[in-house]
Amino acid sequence: MTTSDRVSAGSSGSRFFPALLLLFVGSGCAALIYEVVWFELLRQVIGASSVSLAILLASFMGGMCIGSLGFSRRVSHRRHPLIIYAVLELGIGASGIAMLVFLPAVQFLYVSIFGYGLAGILLRAAVCLVALLPPTILMGATLPAVARWMKSTRIGVSRLGFLYMANLVGAVAGTLLAGFYLLRVYDMLTATLVAAALNAMVAAAALLLAKIAVVSDATEAAEGEGAADARAVPDRALVYLVIGLSGLTSLGAQVIWTRMLGLLMGATVFTFSIILAVVLIGLGIGSSIGSYAGRYMQRPARGLAWCQLGLVATIPLAAFMINREIPFWHINPEFLGDILLRYQHDLLRGLIAMLPATMLWGASFPLALAAASHHADAPDRVVGDTYAANTLGAIVGAIVFGMVLLPWLGTHGSQQYLTLLAGLAAFFMFAMDSSGHSLWRRGAVATLVLGFAVLMSAAVTPTDPGLIAYGRYVEEWDNVTTYHFLGEGRSTSVAVSDYNDGTTRSMHVGGKVVASNQPRDMRIERMLGHVPGLLHPDPKSVLIVGFGAGVTAGSFTLYPGIERIVICEIEPLVPESAGVYFAEENYDVVNDPRVEIIFDDARHFIATTRETFDVITSDPIHPWVRGAASLYSTEYFELVKQRLNPGGVVAQWVPLYETSEETVKSEMGTFFEAFPDGTVWNSDVSGEGYDVVMLGYKGEGSATIDVGALAERIYSNAAIHQSLADVDLGDVYLFLFQYLGQARDLRAWLSDAQINRDRSLRLQYLAGLSVDNFDTYDIFTSIAAHRRYPENLFVVPPEMEFDLRSGFGY
Repeated sequence: MTTSDRVSAGSSGSRFFPALLLLFVGSGCAALIYEVVWFELLRQVIGASSVSLAILLASFMGGMCIGSLGFSRRVSHRRHPLIIYAVLELGIGASGIAMLVFLPAVQFLYVSIFGYGLAGILLRAAVCLVALLPPTILMGATLPAVARWMKSTRIGVSRLGFLYMANLVGAVAGTLLAGFYLLRVYDMLTATLVAAALNAMVAAAALLLAKIAVVSDATEAAEGEGAADARAVPDRALVYLVIGLSGLTSLGAQVIWTRMLGLLMGATVFTFSIILAVVLIGLGIGSSIGSYAGRYMQRPARGLAWCQLGLVATIPLAAFMINREIPFWHINPEFLGDILLRYQHDLLRGLIAMLPATMLWGASFPLALAAASHHADAPDRVVGDTYAANTLGAIVGAIVFGMVLLPWLGTHGSQQYLTLLAGLAAFFMFAMDSSGHSLWRRGAVATLVLGFAVLMSAAVTPTDPGLIAYGRYVEEWDNVTTYHFLGEGRSTSVAVSDYNDGTTRSMHVGGKVVASNQPRDMRIERMLGHVPGLLHPDPKSVLIVGFGAGVTAGSFTLYPGIERIVICEIEPLVPESAGVYFAEENYDVVNDPRVEIIFDDARHFIATTRETFDVITSDPIHPWVRGAASLYSTEYFELVKQRLNPGGVVAQWVPLYETSEETVKSEMGTFFEAFPDGTVWNSDVSGEGYDVVMLGYKGEGSATIDVGALAERIYSNAAIHQSLADVDLGDVYLFLFQYLGQARDLRAWLSDAQINRDRSLRLQYLAGLSVDNFDTYDIFTSIAAHRRYPENLFVVPPEMEFDLRSGFGY
């Protein structure tokens, strides 16, 4: 085919533009599938602490920034833009597949060489950079690459905005496809291969287009549109400053609203997919509107200014909707009857809360492109610089709001700062855009803008304490007489309250009660300490995963032989509050000289520490909470086994409420994969089930229970005996009657259990779909049906055997 047979880019823009839009839809879909998968993979390597997640996000977006900024400066113009685009897509796909091989090797080095401590913490950034920079640099270069096929004219710049919109449409599809289907039904490998296949198809289509369309000469006449340099062109640095501030407020708001909506809707993996999809939908709609408007506006900079001013109103509007309106549109799941319908309801609530603001952020990017462009520009340079400024602002916003302002000022104060920053961006645009009115008039308008921002900042609705404490249980918001503590930390929100009955004190983490001084809760909290503590013959060192109210950790302070107690907690506000307001229940554990509190993701600590323990007891958050499933996987339990001394005991909490039988089977079946001699102990006083404790053992014969020695340990230590008696377990027979079964008894029941593995975290999806189930009794009776007297487990003195067998019904 000769050049004369081909169609030039200038004359074929309309003809091939729909095909380009489809390519960018596919590219965006693949990119978000990768993002979901990579974040899951890297969280397992570097941990899920706030520091780790900040590093992860900065590395991901930093690569996008470098790619967009460096493309026009480093990549030759001699190649067809679509050929370059195809190469970028193929590189992204290859990087995605390589990540599945690369990360396990990196994890081995990370754990085996550096270990836990300062060197390991600093290495997190290096791991993220090495893993994420190559593919994200390629991702960041895709839009500037195709920009070379466009002209810096009104229609050309407008089309670039529409390509950005198409990428966002694909991103919405990728988010929902990964979150609701690929990772729920299949695994990370399958999701990655789907994304890589999309990259390959996009690359093939781009190469086909490159054969029939060439880059037009720079002097070729435009397609009838007015050139952008006929417009009033503002200072380009001003545009980059404002679009950077727009990116800052956009990601800052996403951090804050994700926290608030996660509390309101329940922090499941599905909820976070919904929130991200809503943000991307808003950005996509806004981008399409901004791209269309940018084609016809004589002063697109003025449109950019009005978008920032609109944010001054819509950010407080979102705060009002989340705190005062949409919580009370709650539909009782018992009447809704379908968890998927509930998630559709959450999608609607998210759209109503966030759509106005996200549309304005979406419109800001194409308007900034139009404002920064003129006919003589290289479009790839303008696109790259504008995108880089927006992305750099987003990095700053995510880190500053997530790491500093949110824990310092809370969601209320942070939204006030967001409003002021949006007002500042509007102020700069109105005051310094010399393409508009006179200096005096611009100054007056800018002053009014700033005053409006201050007024709207003061009007931001305070965050309701009920949202922090009870989250999605809106009916409980008014049932608290006193809040002793309210805090919004880097990782989660924390509260301590007294219920209106005047006797119940509750510990709230992430919008739900995780511990209380009620007998039912105190029983499981004490059992998680005393069951492994008493069944180990002589524990010296203990690791507790999750502080809660500190009751489990405090139980170990009663053992005089224990020399070291390590508590791993991801949120510093938890022990800070529980140490004061549950000091009586937890025996003032935070001030015990044997105690060390590690503020880190527990899995990361266990993977990187060199220390081993006699007892490890794990009381993580519910498995339906996003990220918690990695503390219930086979790989995690194998790590735990490695950190146990010979003869060591591990205890694992399993809730029977807010869950399904399928979910409980997954938890138990996965645990018994690592601990095939494991046992199950019931905590409920009435014998109807509520929580259970699973025990695992390391070493031959460790599972045997010497009943006589156990009785001696219970009765010989007055403090331990009283601690057990406080929860109706002060008698050795009552203690042993909590035995519910062992792995071999439950083998048939667990035959269809879905095993939870790192590369296929089935549990978070099973649990997320059953979060509103209350089948506790049915689940308990299913387990109890397999209960047998453990001939192989109990070593019983003759004088105790009759009473013990009688208690088991034998």
